[in-house]
Amino acid sequence: MRFGPVPVAESVGLIAAHSVRAGDAVVRKGRAIAAEDAARLAAAGIAEVVAVRLEPDDVGEDAAAARLAAAVAGPGVAVEPPFTGRANLHAAQAGLLVLDEAAIGAVNRVDEAVTLATLVPYKPVVAGEMVATVKIIPYAVPGAVLERALAAAAPAIRVAPYRLTRVAAISTLLPGLKASVVDKTLRTLEARLAPAGARLVGEVRVPHEAGAVAHALRHAIERDRAELAVVFGASAIADRRDVIPAGIEAAGGVVDHLGMPVDPGNLLLLGRLGQDSRHPVPVIGAPGCARSPKENGFDWVLQRLLSGLPVTRGDIVGFGVGGLLMEIVSRPQPRDGGASADDA
Repeated sequence: MRFGPVPVAESVGLIAAHSVRAGDAVVRKGRAIAAEDAARLAAAGIAEVVAVRLEPDDVGEDAAAARLAAAVAGPGVAVEPPFTGRANLHAAQAGLLVLDEAAIGAVNRVDEAVTLATLVPYKPVVAGEMVATVKIIPYAVPGAVLERALAAAAPAIRVAPYRLTRVAAISTLLPGLKASVVDKTLRTLEARLAPAGARLVGEVRVPHEAGAVAHALRHAIERDRAELAVVFGASAIADRRDVIPAGIEAAGGVVDHLGMPVDPGNLLLLGRLGQDSRHPVPVIGAPGCARSPKENGFDWVLQRLLSGLPVTRGDIVGFGVGGLLMEIVSRPQPRDGGASADDA
């Protein structure tokens, strides 16, 4: 691609690098200069314009953007028609945005002329929401540059649709825990489930005892056919031998991880029941902050599980970068100190 000033008489068929207005003559940036445009500019006293001349192997900005966007779009992603060197990608369905960060980085390292930007990984998205954009910076790129970008692309952007719809909630009780607190917690959970099309198929309140938790979990799986169980403890989980993890194990399940480098959300527990089956049922021991509607670590784990995505120990420990979230005013023990109480 050649870029620079050319005599108006030689500009016909070239691409205007900048908009030019002289009298009644208007040539818009990025448009091919027609013979009548050049004649009007000349008549208005314009001697030269800054224009772009494409080389034989160049690919125009719109065509290049469209090809690259199609290459990076995976399942659940739709590509919009390109304009001014830009092709936007939108979610075709509700779910979580899943990115191949290595491939996206590789595309952006190919050449400064080629850019690919996305939303943050694992962001919940709705159908029609823009999730990424390809922008070709100049008016064209050499074909070899585009081919290298396409080779690096792969289907790097996809939307994992929500899959789990049947959720059971178990609340343990201790003296002093008001029924209104549990009621509000369940309404907050239902609000979190609604965007995923999920619902509560069972809700039970039991004493804060391992045996009671185990019985409630078995009931949720066997009778309510829950695909996911959430346990809200009257007291925060302090150890793997505490009531909720002990209840999971007594029900025949396993505890995969306790604790999370996300604040609020530190005291989350992740386990599962039916670990020997093809479809084990995830169990979340919810941290106290899950009673708040504000975003916390509980949301990150819940959203992935509702999308059928695995949550491993490696995933959880990786949450630490960006894991310091906004303070929740209603927390019983804020970060800056205060009276001793159950934590996040």
